[in-house]
Amino acid sequence: VEEAEELVALDAALEELRAVHPRGAQVVDCRFFAGLTLEETAGVLGVSSKTVQRDWEVARAWLRKEVAGALGLFPDEPGRG
Repeated sequence: VEEAEELVALDAALEELRAVHPRGAQVVDCRFFAGLTLEETAGVLGVSSKTVQRDWEVARAWLRKEVAGALGLFPDEPGRG
């Protein structure tokens, strides 16, 4: 899979994440794009570090699944590929 395809799929998945889990998308922005720690992200968002950790784990898993599905990496899964 080409890197450009992966970036397009990631961008689309991030936009969808913003719609379905806005704080999760904010956590991704802080952690991935700004390079903040869990504690720093918690401070920025005004939530606990535990909440950030949960949101980070959920958002990463969700994005991984969405991007893989968009790239056709789950051909045997119903509704995918």
